Amino acid sequence: MPDICHIAIVDDHTMFRKGLSALINMFPGYRVMLDAANGQDFIHQLQPPKLPNIVLLDISMPVMDGYATADWLRMHHPYVSILALSTMDSEHAIIRMIRHGARGYILKDADPAELKLAFGEVTKRGFYFNEAVSGLVRQAVGELIDNSKQPAIEKLTEREMVFIRQACSEKSYQQIADELGVSERTVDGYRESVFRKLKVSTRVGLVLYAVRSGMVKP
Repeated sequence: MPDICHIAIVDDHTMFRKGLSALINMFPGYRVMLDAANGQDFIHQLQPPKLPNIVLLDISMPVMDGYATADWLRMHHPYVSILALSTMDSEHAIIRMIRHGARGYILKDADPAELKLAFGEVTKRGFYFNEAVSGLVRQAVGELIDNSKQPAIEKLTEREMVFIRQACSEKSYQQIADELGVSERTVDGYRESVFRKLKVSTRVGLVLYAVRSGMVKP
């Protein structure tokens, strides 16, 4: 971790953004190098090669939202860590942000100690997810770490690989069944088999495994 960890804040609510900036600047070892109202504003303010270590990125913003901004960062500056800011704690939102490259996910009402913890975890371990969603995600990340050295992919059938790519989308299991031309019960069978072979227990865990192992592209 560098002596000073540089943070960028991208959020369309000015008072929230400025207040958060003042708070972070009180953390020893952390400095806010820029704050922006949306992704486009953020890109315009960047001055490479000086880049933030972590970008606190709101999801819902006008002009250029968090998903598009994350995509741009992944393409142009893949070593910059993205910590998503949101009021949403749904599995759908988590999966979508992971697919767009987020390394962490924290709710906007988190207390200062948790925010500081999130910075440290993203820097040291590569992931952090808010306590409110960690029952779903921490287990998935733990499974990912436990399984990182297990060559489980070759155990998958071609049909199961197709299912995994579909499961890493925003589709419901019923929509996946319709897409594959099978019953939802058959999809349940694919899911149970894939979870068992990859030693994961949630859809979020499957997405993390698939992205980190290169089975699907973020």
